[in-house]
Amino acid sequence: MELHQLAYFVAVAEEGNFTRAAERLHVAQPGVSAQVRRLERELGQELLDRSGRTVRLTDVGAAALPHARAALAAVQGVREAVDELAGLVRGQVAIGAVTSAGPVKLPDLLAGFHERYPAVEITLSEANSDTMLAALREGRLDLAVVGLSTDPPPGIATQVLLDEPFLAVTAPDGPLDRAEVGIRDLDGLPLMALPKGTGLRTALDAAFAREGLTPRIAFEAADPNVLVQLATRGLGVAIVPESLGRYHQAELRIIEITGPGLRGVLALAWRTEGPLSPAARALIAFARANYRS
Repeated sequence: MELHQLAYFVAVAEEGNFTRAAERLHVAQPGVSAQVRRLERELGQELLDRSGRTVRLTDVGAAALPHARAALAAVQGVREAVDELAGLVRGQVAIGAVTSAGPVKLPDLLAGFHERYPAVEITLSEANSDTMLAALREGRLDLAVVGLSTDPPPGIATQVLLDEPFLAVTAPDGPLDRAEVGIRDLDGLPLMALPKGTGLRTALDAAFAREGLTPRIAFEAADPNVLVQLATRGLGVAIVPESLGRYHQAELRIIEITGPGLRGVLALAWRTEGPLSPAARALIAFARANYRS
């Protein structure tokens, strides 16, 4: 039994397809098939059911899969331990960010980290905050910039990067003609906000719920800049972070929202439970130090 055979088996099991597994591993598909067959002959049992359009695990394969993953993880752990002892940092890190993370200048952070640790491969993805917090806890992300409206879930540590109130913004001739409003003044108006699962939307829904109300959401957009564009065209009242609203104040009517709880917090988040690779630890330390300065 060889490690590459286990790697091929795990890839096929996860992809459900020999061709996709070969593409993921950057090897020829016949080689993957042959090595998995060789592993099955050595074990004396079929690990994969190839009878359908999708390759599925047999009962034996399902029992073997977690052990194959553990063996591969153990080998990777040996490599990482040796690299760490030798003062080397290499591997992969996965970062997530909300679409509204522009003010924290994430590209500058990634460029600085790459310059210091050129052997580390970096991947970046965007999603809403709830999705990224779950990915952090499951180990699919190493670091994320998230929007928070409540305390982070257990097992997640955070460092606040930006804390600012939300504003209501409309076209100059929009439905609100005052300098500030309360939540009840927004009741029934066509509001434009980020989708559910984001910090802004969670805070907005909670503020309405405290008044026994439900916001009338006319438009949702993952990018707050799109909300501003919709507002300038007179399509409703956009709820956006203060910095973004002030940036576009020449095009908009800016209205402050009174009352507690409607603040936007962007935070660096990472998990505190479970193993972290040397590359992930280096990224977290670099990011915390960078934003602290």
